[in-house]
Amino acid sequence: MDVLETSNNIGEKIVKPNFLGKEIIEDLDLNLLKEYIDWSPFFQTWDLHGKYPDILTDKVVGKSATDLFKEAQKMLNKLINEKKLKANGVIGFYPANSINDDDIEIFKDESMELAFTYYCLRQQTEKPVIKGTQKPNMCLADFISPKENKVTDYIGLFAVTSGINADIYEDMFMKAEDDYSSIMVKAITDRLAEAFAEYMHDRVRQDLWGYQTEKLSNEAMIKEKYQGIRPAPGYPACPEHTVKNDIFALLQAKEIGMELTEGMSMMPASSVSGFYFAHPEAKYFSVDKIDEDQINDMANRRSISKEQLKKWLASSLR
Repeated sequence: MDVLETSNNIGEKIVKPNFLGKEIIEDLDLNLLKEYIDWSPFFQTWDLHGKYPDILTDKVVGKSATDLFKEAQKMLNKLINEKKLKANGVIGFYPANSINDDDIEIFKDESMELAFTYYCLRQQTEKPVIKGTQKPNMCLADFISPKENKVTDYIGLFAVTSGINADIYEDMFMKAEDDYSSIMVKAITDRLAEAFAEYMHDRVRQDLWGYQTEKLSNEAMIKEKYQGIRPAPGYPACPEHTVKNDIFALLQAKEIGMELTEGMSMMPASSVSGFYFAHPEAKYFSVDKIDEDQINDMANRRSISKEQLKKWLASSLR
């Protein structure tokens, strides 16, 4: 498996965040999230397929989509104005270095005491040859400077939720036997959680880490026309969920009302957690299927059984 050569691999273009450690965001004004909402997945919840705003004028589903969107705006404004639903978050920036090509050591602070090691997966697909060069198989560790370079790099972690007190509405609509409104609230709080993650990533890029200088439009953000990525456990680039335990522990996510179930689901359900990578060449990708050799290697690195690892990575096995 080839390692992607990046500027961080030679210690260049590393920007230190404006602070190290964590920052808590409590009861964020939901009005701040409205412009960050990507509405396209909202319509998919209702089996209306198409991209917003084009779906509103679609010849087939336009009328239904427009009516649904009006109802969504009413519910969104209700949630904002009643001030019962709350959005909390926590982010953190930490020194980091990649090791053994595929893993990332994340340190508590500049004392370089190890917080945890994130064991990443690398693509194992046959890549095309372009202009005589075969594209390398990618891994998230490629976007963090290797430890042997003796240059400190940095990584961000985040956990955000827009689901605090959502159960108030769930209980209310359940008692009223109003399934439509119950589904609407769930769909909107899910969109607000993703909007919260996008809002914080925007703040991270511009202010808190500060490696981006220009303000981007909502359309540009939806199309990911910015430097850096925020992959979450379960994303194609990091399909294994158990690292959430480490993220939640380091960020102390319980302080903002977020917890994990035994199955690694986040509670409240309308939540997002993951990593921030600032590398200028960082991009989203899919690990896809992996072979037995990578399972064996990772089991050794993590000191766990292959059977246990295969259970966690069942969807990624070839």
